[in-house]
Amino acid sequence: MARAALLVLADGRFPAGGHAHSGGAEAAVKAGRITNAESLEAFCRGRLHTAGLVSAALAAAAVLGVPPRELDAAADARTPSPALRLAARKLGRQLMRAARATWPSSELDATAREFPKGAHQPVVLGLAARAAGLEPLDAAYCAAYESVSGPASATVRLLSLDPFDATAVLARLAPELDRVADQAVEAARNVVDEGVDALPAASAPLLEIAAELHAAWPVRLFAS
Repeated sequence: MARAALLVLADGRFPAGGHAHSGGAEAAVKAGRITNAESLEAFCRGRLHTAGLVSAALAAAAVLGVPPRELDAAADARTPSPALRLAARKLGRQLMRAARATWPSSELDATAREFPKGAHQPVVLGLAARAAGLEPLDAAYCAAYESVSGPASATVRLLSLDPFDATAVLARLAPELDRVADQAVEAARNVVDEGVDALPAASAPLLEIAAELHAAWPVRLFAS
């Protein structure tokens, strides 16, 4: 296993399209729920333990070889917002392009054919990690970190927040990210024996509602 592949996959410069998405931060900033580093930390913590946990478990399960079609259906069931489902598939399609160019794999090719409009991003992330020779925990860490790093980066642009303060938020969340990654892998291993119902279904209704409102904005800086 080339563990350094995780650095490539998790790098914000990996051409997976994440820079165009705020993870709900743009809507939260407009609504006044994110105004400074303290409120950004609260937002990211909530996102980590809900959407982040679900994404991390999906990614880890994909590394373990759970069929992508089953995982994609499970991701759909855990994403009530049509706007978020669309965003997840767009991100999945872009990540698939980058992953196939970086780690050629017949499994990636087959999934790309099965989902021409894109599978859910966490599922593709797990398949990319599997193609790169990474472990379920690696994929879980990558997904969990993305769930908070995206909003943190977006808030720097949206509020002109000091990048040092935004990075400090991520550092303070690191112990919780460790726990979420471990929980996600444990759930993913249960999926192998119990099916996708064993995946976490932690919900964040406000993120879903905000995503629908955000999608209707005539002008926005980020796609989601």
